[in-house]
Amino acid sequence: MPIRIASLTHRIAKNGAMLHKATMDRVHSLGADHEPSEAEQVLAEERRLLKEERAKRQAQAQQPRAKAIDKLVRTHHPQAKEKPWGNKEPKEAKKATAGKAHRPSRAEKHAAQAAALQAASRAAKKSAKT
Repeated sequence: MPIRIASLTHRIAKNGAMLHKATMDRVHSLGADHEPSEAEQVLAEERRLLKEERAKRQAQAQQPRAKAIDKLVRTHHPQAKEKPWGNKEPKEAKKATAGKAHRPSRAEKHAAQAAALQAASRAAKKSAKT
């Protein structure tokens, strides 16, 4: 996922803080008239690249974007296609198959379960009596 412009601004700020610290370290240790250290040069180059990238992204954000209406695909055809209506034969009706007419409903399942429980309790009573 590309880095947003705000992320680049944050990275530039962090880079600027590190660059300032490196510059101050050089000034306090060697003096202001010495050349920048290699760390300072690397940080300055990175800062320049980050600023260029931010400017490029800002310019890209200003470009007009495609609108939803432009992205729509035209689905309507101005003239209807010719269809061979006369070639179709009428479908035959399905024959009824032997077996169950339908699957048992929820109520039928519960009724069967209740009947099985009653039969089991009757069987248990009979075995307890004998």
